[in-house]
Amino acid sequence: MRKIGILTGGGDCPGLNAAIRAVVRSAIGTQGWQVLGFRNGWRGVMDGDVSELTIESVQGILHRGGTILGSSGANPYHEGGIERVRAAFRDLGLDGLIVIGGEGTLGAAAHMTGEGLPVLGIPKTIDNDISGTDYCIGFHTAVQIATDAIDRLHSTAESHHRLMLAEVMGRSAGWIALHTGLAGGADMILVPEHPFDLNEVCAHLRARHLRGHTFSIVVVAEGAAPAEGTFELPDYPKDERGFTRYGGIAHRLAPEIEGQTGYETRVTVLGHVQRGGSPVAQDRVLATRFGIGAVDLAARDGWGRMVAIHGGDIADVPLQVGAKVRPVPEELYRVAEVFFGY
Repeated sequence: MRKIGILTGGGDCPGLNAAIRAVVRSAIGTQGWQVLGFRNGWRGVMDGDVSELTIESVQGILHRGGTILGSSGANPYHEGGIERVRAAFRDLGLDGLIVIGGEGTLGAAAHMTGEGLPVLGIPKTIDNDISGTDYCIGFHTAVQIATDAIDRLHSTAESHHRLMLAEVMGRSAGWIALHTGLAGGADMILVPEHPFDLNEVCAHLRARHLRGHTFSIVVVAEGAAPAEGTFELPDYPKDERGFTRYGGIAHRLAPEIEGQTGYETRVTVLGHVQRGGSPVAQDRVLATRFGIGAVDLAARDGWGRMVAIHGGDIADVPLQVGAKVRPVPEELYRVAEVFFGY
């Protein structure tokens, strides 16, 4: 009987439990395998924090947000823990490990594949910026949460004739901002892929008001940045791992926009609320399909691969592809630009 492990690494997101449930149900019910769950991502593998998962232990978790396994940003390659990972495989008799994570977690998995460890990946991140797949677990829920917020901001912006800046997550790619802006009817969308000129942004907003509109909504990705030489942002702080900790760009832009346009400007930063709560139906279905797809891939000894979705069909790509960031394509941003300033 095969024995496989599963972990969730990096930031939490809605749909992780649906994926865990699907892996366990498929591995046990279809393949007759044993499944071990590692707690708190790669930390659990390095520390031997593991327990057996059964069909009974994953009952009732489909609709729950977060992850019953816990998560962390631990990376064996940053902590000299790769030998402890090897020891976990050896001591537990693992035939393979299913890793659910973003580019950091999948990047570590890709390195391990190169060293001969049987690992495969499931892509999850609300940012939807993992290459090789159309969608990632958590993205649809984040967009729905952010769109609901924009809908609510519309009414107060219109009532008080205000300009509203809504800041959403998106460090390296503007998928949430773009989809939320399109779905919520935003009048401007600022994303990392397109450095903005603040003077042009303000010109668009003034033109909109001159056309008779009394309010505007601007959606800003946390990783958006000004074009060189147009506006200076203070340096962002670093986290304990040395990565840039984004957040707060809307608060920096608001007084500048208000000063240039003369329109009263307010800021809403959605923050971690985008990652919390129950997953929407799309994420539950996607995570379930990914979980079953991962077990099918393991049954074919498809180690070193990542499950993906291409045009509605479950597929798989090399893990190295999944470890790369996928930017918003130019043509999609051009769709959004049609509505700027109108």
